[in-house]
Amino acid sequence: MLWNLATLGPSQYATYIATIHPDNNRETVGSVANKLRNYESIISSPMQAQVSAVAKELREEIREKMEEVTEKMEEMMRRNSSHVAPVRVTGPRVRAQQPPARERGYTPRADLWYFLHDHGENMGRWDGKPTSALAARVRELKERNTNRGVPTKMKVASISHDQAASQGEAWENRVYWTVWIRWPGTSEPQKYEALVDTGSQCTLIPSEYVGTEPISIAGVTGGSQELTLLEAEVSLTGKEWQKHPIVTGSGAPCILGIDFLRNGYYKDSKGLRWAFGIAAVEAEGIKKLNNLPGLSENPSAVGLLKVEEQRVPVATSTVHRRQYWTNQDAVIPIHKMIRELESQGVVSKTHSPFNSPIWPVRKPDGEWRLTVDYRALNEVTPPLSAAVPDMLGLQYELESKAAKWYATIDIANAFFSIPLAAECRPQFAFTWRGVQYTWNRLPQGWKHSPTICHGLIQAALEKGEAPEHLQYIDDIIVWGNTAMEVFEKGEKIIHILLKAGFAIKQSKVKGPAREIQVLGVKWQDGRRQIPTEVINKITAMSPPTSKKETQAFLGAIGFWRMHIPEYSQIVSPLYLVTRKKNDFHWGPEQQQAFAQIKQEIAHAVALGPVRTGPDMKNVLYSAAGNNGLSWSLWQKVPGETRGRPLGFWSRSYRGSEANYTPTEKEILAAYEGVQAASEVIGTEAQLLLAPQLPVLGWMFKGKVPSTHHATDATWSKWIALITQRACIGNPNRPGILEIITNWPEGENFSLTDEEEQEQVTRAEEGPPYNQLSAEETRYALFTDGSCRIVGMNRKWKAAVWSPTRQVAQATEGEGGSSQLAELKDVQLALDIAERKKWPKLYLYTDSWIVANAL
Repeated sequence: MLWNLATLGPSQYATYIATIHPDNNRETVGSVANKLRNYESIISSPMQAQVSAVAKELREEIREKMEEVTEKMEEMMRRNSSHVAPVRVTGPRVRAQQPPARERGYTPRADLWYFLHDHGENMGRWDGKPTSALAARVRELKERNTNRGVPTKMKVASISHDQAASQGEAWENRVYWTVWIRWPGTSEPQKYEALVDTGSQCTLIPSEYVGTEPISIAGVTGGSQELTLLEAEVSLTGKEWQKHPIVTGSGAPCILGIDFLRNGYYKDSKGLRWAFGIAAVEAEGIKKLNNLPGLSENPSAVGLLKVEEQRVPVATSTVHRRQYWTNQDAVIPIHKMIRELESQGVVSKTHSPFNSPIWPVRKPDGEWRLTVDYRALNEVTPPLSAAVPDMLGLQYELESKAAKWYATIDIANAFFSIPLAAECRPQFAFTWRGVQYTWNRLPQGWKHSPTICHGLIQAALEKGEAPEHLQYIDDIIVWGNTAMEVFEKGEKIIHILLKAGFAIKQSKVKGPAREIQVLGVKWQDGRRQIPTEVINKITAMSPPTSKKETQAFLGAIGFWRMHIPEYSQIVSPLYLVTRKKNDFHWGPEQQQAFAQIKQEIAHAVALGPVRTGPDMKNVLYSAAGNNGLSWSLWQKVPGETRGRPLGFWSRSYRGSEANYTPTEKEILAAYEGVQAASEVIGTEAQLLLAPQLPVLGWMFKGKVPSTHHATDATWSKWIALITQRACIGNPNRPGILEIITNWPEGENFSLTDEEEQEQVTRAEEGPPYNQLSAEETRYALFTDGSCRIVGMNRKWKAAVWSPTRQVAQATEGEGGSSQLAELKDVQLALDIAERKKWPKLYLYTDSWIVANAL
């Protein structure tokens, strides 16, 4: 048997030799393994002569070892012969097909490791040992315990899972759940038995599918496997699906990791309810809104709002578009859906001159949404005043609540619950399998559906005097400081909605919980966070290979830009390859930006919560760099030593902004920052502005400087916003204070009260020298600075001169620039004025940046 195994390759041979003598002859095993590695390329080639030559050498080595092997060890080898590690084959890629680990006739390494750990073994000595060595030690311990009459904590045997079940062997310490995986490009899910392992940071499933991104998985004993990352649809019930990154490969173990388990609550085959994560555990024993009566378990539940049939805007001209090709996976589900909607009265057969093509959309849970491509119809539909709130504004408002508990309510098929007037229905016609239908209820995909739906739900909640909440179309959020407070609010809102005629699915009601996901964002204690599944999805993405893929990647990360300092500057190389005038070229600069932004997403900080009050300290840092603008908002709460970030913003220069003077760029950054800060903290809170160059002085002058690049209208816009924001408040607490500083490094927030109250004295633009009076000329100084290169060194010189006092002073140095010299001569002038106690100083300089900075 071993002679035949020898031709399989050196990695297997080394494994089997190590299994025969795990503790003795280490030196011999090592030498054999080294010799076999040298022959690896020869072994894996198709040349039979070379294989035979190597096999002969291997047979000689094996004969020597076989003489030292006992009958017991041979039996062990037979039981473990199916445990062959995968070999990296040189040449064409081959997809090996292997059944899951529990079905291959050996015990998973994790089970062996935990067994040894539970029995007091020093796990350090097992690092790097083969699985067969661990299995041998487990059997030794089991036999010892059996002879002593001591029951073992778990049964470990080299038999299949089905055999173990038939023999009544119980895996008491290990929990296995059934999991369904729908791999990309397939419609039928595959069933697996996965180990529930909260210590695993990722979910691993064995398969023949190869992902687009390689990944190395390290185990507890120091070993590693080279696998790939692939996004697939996962379900624990076979009904509700969610997309999730899966680490897969033919040699992967079958494990449900904490990355998937922390998503919520689960019931196993025994009916036991499981919750993972601190927030979930704390919620145990709390009354849940999804247990209220009246909620539907029907996944296709549709209500009927008790209102008059809605008269909606009708298209100004007839639109007829033919049906185009649809995804084959969607054909059967959409056909069933149309028949069910027809039975519910949502759609009906018709004959209409209008027609729009069906556009099926797959939802995150794997189900299909019946939408129609109404883009052409939307173009000829009269406008309707929008009443849907801005999503970002809602997030800011929710962030300001700083609540401890949350709950969300999602109305089932809200659009389909709103009846349409008969005269408005023909324009929504569509054709399926040669039959034309139209909507009797509000359709999805039409431009005014969100506005109408939001308004009717809002009216129903107002009529029922609903407690405080936030609403975004058919999503409703409530919050509070206790779970009972949130439960009572949610219970009343659910009662109002059910009474109005809406249907609410049990699965779409979440909470009360300390941690909840709403509007695509994770919320906890008022802090805005990127959901774990979003991070996993983004970090699993492979480098784009086209403009379209690059745009898709930028779309996936763009929503989270507020969490990333200097986001625009990081991703600017990626935007370059998406421009129409540029050919797609993925170079080192793009790869570096791609890797960096994924790292930033993976380590993004939570934002908020936003708190208000006179004791809150809000600081806006702004900076203008070579490639764009950056600003960030921080808040310090009394008793905390570090500030909390409320948001990061950045953008590149647009149009002529790149030609602005340095001061104008700083003012622009401050202007954009004040706008963003006002959206987050409102206009009542005091704001400490921290630019790199003075801003407020220019704003309160109220006039445009003689030398500038921005238009007068732009300057007027800057002045109006910043001065208006600065004047909000009372004389003792102005709306904006200013302190000149550099861009902060890290999160430390160490401004003192004295620094916050510091007011910088700024110079005013003075008259020309020839317009000064005789007395005023006594306090006038001219400055100049220059730099020259002497040999290999730079030398600068700064000078100050007074025409009336005949004061002249100069200083010089090495290594500086002419800009440094200009600053040095200003310092000289200020020293002279201070030393001589001048009441005022008229400073004349040919440096534009010095004049504007002063």
